[in-house]
Parts: sequence; structure tokens; C-alpha cells
Amino acid sequence: MVNLLHANDRAGEYPPSYYAATRTALDPFPPLTGAQTADVAIVGGGYMGLSAALHLAEKGFSVVLVEAHRVGFGASGRNGGQVGSGQRQDQVWIEKAVGREHAHRLWDMAEDAKALVKGLIDRHQMPVPFRPGVAHACYTDAESREAHGYAEKLARDYSYTQVDALDRTGIRRLIGSTAFAGGAVDRGAGHIHPLNFAIGLAKAAAAAGARLHEGSEVLSLTPGAKVTLRCAGGSVTADHVILAGNGYLGGLEPTYPARVMPINNFILATEPLGDRAKDVLAEPVAVADSKFVVNYWRLSDDNRLLFGGGESYGYRFPDILKTVRAPMLKIYPQLADVKISHAWGGTLAITMNRMPALMRPQPNVLAGSACSGHGVALSTLSGKLLAEAVAGDASGFDLLASIPQPRFPGGAALRWPLLVLAMTWYGMRDRLGL
Repeated sequence: MVNLLHANDRAGEYPPSYYAATRTALDPFPPLTGAQTADVAIVGGGYMGLSAALHLAEKGFSVVLVEAHRVGFGASGRNGGQVGSGQRQDQVWIEKAVGREHAHRLWDMAEDAKALVKGLIDRHQMPVPFRPGVAHACYTDAESREAHGYAEKLARDYSYTQVDALDRTGIRRLIGSTAFAGGAVDRGAGHIHPLNFAIGLAKAAAAAGARLHEGSEVLSLTPGAKVTLRCAGGSVTADHVILAGNGYLGGLEPTYPARVMPINNFILATEPLGDRAKDVLAEPVAVADSKFVVNYWRLSDDNRLLFGGGESYGYRFPDILKTVRAPMLKIYPQLADVKISHAWGGTLAITMNRMPALMRPQPNVLAGSACSGHGVALSTLSGKLLAEAVAGDASGFDLLASIPQPRFPGGAALRWPLLVLAMTWYGMRDRLGL
């Protein structure tokens, strides 16, 4: 079985992304050596693991976090940077799945997640500007009407009035493309530099007393009253273990993969657009379209277009430039002459229902992943909820964990080929405009 930690990247290095090229300086943390002990050991140095480490250390727990490469190496340092409202599924779906009362609590939790991201940036003085605004761009009149109706529902049922409906003229004025029939813009959502936020969390966790170790891939987990993680250079034995490896967790825990599936997604960065940037986005908002395989984009602080799209379901990345440039030019054909400065991919995780997966797969082991595109906010909050669960308050953890998480058909063995078939079908529908 190919290890996704090493399938597409150089050991201990960030991918050649725009984010890595503009990241905040961070000296490497030392690899794990010797036999260490801790109250809590955490696997994975992304948002969830770093947030858990920070909140646990602030509560007085001894914490050891191990990361196979660099903090923010995975999806946390490679994503579109959107800090969205709600969950991946909308409140209509959630109400049907868990009832209105539960749905309201999940909405409030997602609002807390956005506030947590902004609060952590402010409290720890991270050099991570929060840019407000995320637009939803719809290709058809029917999709646009649905987006407008959803904005009305949020205002009526959830007292959330920060979503403005956009007609065909409004969306074209904002986005600078003739591809869309309408949409909406959420002024309460926003976007950030994702890798710098992960680095900021790492610095805050270390300052709070957490012991962070990079270059420390976990090779085995031995369960029991105390759980032991073994790395090449050492081990850590702890009362509790938190698995926060997301799509890179592999087979470390045998029951989790049947419900969590790694997939790959890709982003391009153009050269700086200069004065042409205003013709791409009239305001510095982020955008996601209505495709099943979502395209998403925004401008960087130096006016590059950061455009993400395309998915793959094998171990190896495809030709990223070819995969992403085609949908970018369908939306912005006027950029055909623009050079691409960076192209990168990454592995994230999804569930069957696209809702976050918080679980207790074994005694004294907690796991969280698969925020399915809402990870900047929800993974950060989930890390806090995992910390609270370890500390004895599992109310928030249990709320998310109560969402039914069906197994992928065929379990871990057959999930990949079956998902490929399903996603190929949806991708064809996107291309045909169905």
C-alpha cells in the first residue's frame, strides 16, 4: 500500500506552493527521540492537532505532538483559505438528518468556529489578515433561485443576515465573468493565508508548553490503558491519544478508514495581475462555484489569482497545470495569456455524507478529520472540542460525533474504486452542465 505521506512530496518539505513561498519563518521542531511520556499525545500537525495541543497545554496538560513532515504540511497548509459559514452540508440537509434543534446547535457551533479563528489570530498576534466575504457563484437560474432561498432561510430561521443575494448583473459585476446566472455573497465568512495560520497555531502551542516534534512519522499505535506511539527515533506513551492526521492517517488505526476517505485537490497561482486584478474580482472576496467538484478562487495580497479545482482519487497527483488551468479559463478566458507561477496539490479527507468525523475508535483514543472543505474553521474548532473532551467536557465533541457516519461501501478495501466511479459520474454531470 502506497503511503500518502511520501507519494507526492519530499520528506520534511512544504510543497512548492504560493503559500510556502510566502510563509512566516519557522525554525524546525526537533524529531521525537527517546521514550517520552505525556498526558496526551497528538498525531498530526495541522489545524486540528495544533488547536488541540494549544488548548490542552493552556489547560495544564502535558502534550506531545508528532508530525511526519512540517506543521501545516497537509491540507492545513495547502487549501483555499476560505473560512466559511456552516458545515459542508447546508442547514436544510442537516435539519432533515438530525432535526431542527440539533441543526441550530450545529449552526451555532460553526459560527463559534469562525469566531475562534479570528480570536486566535488576534490573541496570538498572528500576521494573518482576515479578509471578509465568500461568494457562491451559480451557473443556472435554478441554482441561483436556490441560493437566494437559502439566504432567506438563514435570515428567517437562524437570524443570520449577512448573506446578500446577487442577480446575474450583480454576480458578473463582482466576479468579472459571464459564466454565472446569479448567486450570493456571505459577508460574515472570509479567507486567510492558510499555512501562516497553521504556523501561528504551532508557535502559540509551543509557547503554551506543548512539545512539538516534526520529522516524526508514527509507525505504530499500541492501544491499552496507556497508549504508545512509536516513531523511528523514539516513542511517546500517553493517557490519551488524538489522531488528527486527516487524509494522511493511513492505516494507523484500523477502524477509521472505512468511514474516512482521502482525496486529492489542486490549486494554481498566477503571476501578479496588477491592474487586471480588478477585472477578475471587483472586491477582495473568495468565491466557490456550484459544481459538484467545486472550483474556488480568490486574489492573494499581491494580486495573484489563486484558483483551485479538480480532484483525483489515486495515490499519485495528475498533471496539476492541465487539471486546473482548463476550468480556470472557462471562467476567465481573458487570462489565457497569464503565466502560472505555482501549481500544487494536497490530500484531504471526506466522509460519505461530507460531515466532519469525530469518533472514539478505541479506548483512550479520539480521532477527528474530514471537514470536507470547511477545515480552516471546523478543524480548528474540532481541535478545541477534542481538548475539552480529554479534559472531561465532551458535550461539543459528542454533538459532532452524534452525526451518523456511514461506512463507505465495501469498507476500506473497496472505497477507492467505488468512489472513483461515483465521482466520475458527478464530474461528467458538471461538464455537461446537468
